[in-house]
Amino acid sequence: MSQMPTDHSVSIELAARQRLLARRAAHWRGTRRMTTALLTLWLATGFGTVFFARELAQFTLFGWPLSFYMAAQGASLVSLAIIGIYAWRMRRLDRQHGGIDEAQP
Repeated sequence: MSQMPTDHSVSIELAARQRLLARRAAHWRGTRRMTTALLTLWLATGFGTVFFARELAQFTLFGWPLSFYMAAQGASLVSLAIIGIYAWRMRRLDRQHGGIDEAQP
């Protein structure tokens, strides 16, 4: 014989579900904010180097014009840094919001 859920147990389940949805929304908000910031940085280094190449050529880094250095090495290093920052911050964001698992209802 199955037991009918009581109003109290239903309200507890509803409150737990609302907390889970609030945590997921906060997690998604943080993920979007971080992704937007990192994509902006990526765009600035990729596009900005080409667009401002003449202005950046006035500065030197290790004896080379900054625009050449950014095109040859800097953009790759910035991309690697973005990947590392993304992994580090996402791990921290997941821990902060309780390791939200997409498989949960």
